[in-house]
Amino acid sequence: MNQPRTGIVLLNMGGPEKQEDVRPFLYNIFSDRQIIRLGPRLLQKPLAWLIARKRAPKSAATYAQIGGGSPITSITKQQQQALQQALSGDGDFLVTTAMRYWRPFTETAVEELLAARVERIVALSLYPHYSRATTGSSLNELKSRLTRAAYSGRLVEISSWPDQADYISCLAERITAGLDLFADKPVQIVYSAHSLPVSFIEEGDPYVEHLQRTIAAVEAQTGRPGRLCYQSRSGPVEWLSPATPEMIRTLADEGCQAILMVPLSFVSDHVETLYEINIAYRALAGEYGIRLESTPGLNTTPRFIAALRNLVLDHATEG
Repeated sequence: MNQPRTGIVLLNMGGPEKQEDVRPFLYNIFSDRQIIRLGPRLLQKPLAWLIARKRAPKSAATYAQIGGGSPITSITKQQQQALQQALSGDGDFLVTTAMRYWRPFTETAVEELLAARVERIVALSLYPHYSRATTGSSLNELKSRLTRAAYSGRLVEISSWPDQADYISCLAERITAGLDLFADKPVQIVYSAHSLPVSFIEEGDPYVEHLQRTIAAVEAQTGRPGRLCYQSRSGPVEWLSPATPEMIRTLADEGCQAILMVPLSFVSDHVETLYEINIAYRALAGEYGIRLESTPGLNTTPRFIAALRNLVLDHATEG
């Protein structure tokens, strides 16, 4: 019996690939009321335009330090290709990518899948930990585009996977390799996740709970405890704490001399890992006499691609 053709959509944030992309990329982010509400709805886009214009020069300078743009699109495309190959013996699958705030946009992915006449779509979030600001926004955009296109097939949502076995093993292996960099010297493991406004958690967002599930599963494998903090906050609201710079200063006060930082909510290297952790936070730690190393993104590690494959196969027949 022939299996129905299944489309796989990898959901991710996207990023500016070159300097001139930075301002419109920021505009797309700040136009999304699901992650930030800028006054009345009618003012959202005008205010987003003003904020993007103001922030673009600083953001562009940051991207300039990691090659001029974000590698997240190219890495996600590599993940897409690797997953397509990994699924080649499992059925009739077509893997594509939908970025939320930059090309390739969700609309493009939907057009590709409908042209291929897929009978089922599996939306696979590349955010292991669910938040309405990340996976939630991407899924809503996908469903909106499918509705506009009058898609009548099934949609399966893989919206979180904080303790998927292969993913956890990937992180544990990265940590073990990272600890080897310090030989036998004492090292503090620090998990750094993208921050969120506290209000999101108070309103029921499971993001922090998902992070804690990941850490518990990793520590069960490594036997090494770590501490959680949050990076990439912006704007005048209360954010999750402690912030990553605060954690570094706290550890300095405690006499820490070595940190292994694990970028917990990112599966691909991009500006938060390549600049914030490996440049800005490493420099801050150095000011306190602390050596800071980080674990690299999971990117196209075979075991991580196996995690994505197993997630697809575990859910592809749902709905």
